[in-house]
Amino acid sequence: MSDATLRHDWGQEEIEDLLALPFNDLMFRAQTVHRAHFDPNRIQVSSLLSIKTGACSEDCGYCSQSAKHGTELEREKLLPLDEVKRAAAEAKAKGATRFCMGAAWRNPTDKNLERVIEMIVAVRDLGMQTCVTLGMLTPSQAARLKEAGLDYYNHNLDTSPEFYGNVITTRTYQDRLDTLARVREQGISVCSGGILGMGESRRDRASMLRELANLPRHPESVPVNLLVQVEGTPLFGTDELDPFEFVRTIAVTRILMPRSHVRLSAGRGGMNEQMQALCFMAGANSIFYGERLLTTDNPEADRDRELFQRLGLAFEESAELQATERECASKRQRRLAEEFGAGGGA
Repeated sequence: MSDATLRHDWGQEEIEDLLALPFNDLMFRAQTVHRAHFDPNRIQVSSLLSIKTGACSEDCGYCSQSAKHGTELEREKLLPLDEVKRAAAEAKAKGATRFCMGAAWRNPTDKNLERVIEMIVAVRDLGMQTCVTLGMLTPSQAARLKEAGLDYYNHNLDTSPEFYGNVITTRTYQDRLDTLARVREQGISVCSGGILGMGESRRDRASMLRELANLPRHPESVPVNLLVQVEGTPLFGTDELDPFEFVRTIAVTRILMPRSHVRLSAGRGGMNEQMQALCFMAGANSIFYGERLLTTDNPEADRDRELFQRLGLAFEESAELQATERECASKRQRRLAEEFGAGGGA
């Protein structure tokens, strides 16, 4: 399927009808689509590091990092460059191909952005893909990230436009769409998805997927999070989502955006192995790997390796990553040649 044949005109009722299909029929359809575009037994692996934690001015009802909630999360300053490089090297050694860095900001200052750019360059020098989530961006900031070689920018829609005001009031839905457009205009790959289990309806889940699938270009990565309830946040105590409803949403995400990586993100630590296996069957083909995400727990790496072995799954090494590694090696060679040339002329 070429980009020209991907659909961007999904209707609300059409998506709701997909979500309501008999479970086996939905799984079969999603797996058929998945196999047409991906090796069904390969999983892309990313690692996530919080480079600046807590004291965020936003009021996202699910987030422990908001200064407006009584979660008692300790505020941490922006991490030093060496600590980020060390974490990235460890993640690569464990099999991660993409390193994601998250900062609890409404939007970065230009000064902080320059420090993050140093981190992006350092991680790319390790031969890894890079992703950051820093909040809202101006057009010039998006351009700076592109110049630095950033591969992916994460900015989730979180939920449907209709339910959004029940979760967040300090930025609008359009603010999120505007940031995605600025990132896309610079040619940076987009990572955008949402969170399930916040009290939304099935209609809301369909509406969120419609927003994502009807973007001018589908996100390259679509993270699907399951709410991790944190005491002190407004959403603590929300009724838990039916696991089958989560799997259904994964399957419909795969059908609507057949060439995107669909990532099991936050909340995977609370899923049993059977639920994770169903998600992989439904078309999920990416995970966050490592014991911790931004501020929540994640399955241990050894447990993931054991599960992958039992399911016959393997880590994906994409052609895109190989190209990144070749580019980084070429840059290192040029730098060495320049240094040698400068030294030889002294």
